[in-house]
Amino acid sequence: MLIGISSLISPELLKVIMEMGHSDEIVLADGNFPAASHAQRLIRADGHGIPELLDAILRLFPLDSYVDKPVALMQVVPGDTAETPIWNVYGEIIEARSGFTAPFEEVERFAFYERAKNAYAIVATGEGALYANVILKKGVIKG
Repeated sequence: MLIGISSLISPELLKVIMEMGHSDEIVLADGNFPAASHAQRLIRADGHGIPELLDAILRLFPLDSYVDKPVALMQVVPGDTAETPIWNVYGEIIEARSGFTAPFEEVERFAFYERAKNAYAIVATGEGALYANVILKKGVIKG
């Protein structure tokens, strides 16, 4: 345990986000995502929801301010009636932690999978909401 770092941030996750450089990406994957088969580096966060992890990560992790959309979501498959209220929760967390008010890019499902394969790491969570997967693009710490 460390002072000021959420207990949701495992030692492995802390190491990975510290290793990441500007424009590297990390995926926070819901419980349905094929994380193990897509990850270059897999971090298990079973039992944790994405909103709580997102908030804890964004206390330590700058989003990329040099791109218009530093956060990517998996687009709802056409014809699927699933709703995505979790995206509103993400928006509130991201605005509170980074100041971004419209950070989301929606990425087609299979393009999202391909992008995830190239991500620096995938965090497999226990999140049960549908279409809850999110990709964060790391920014720089200025100063």
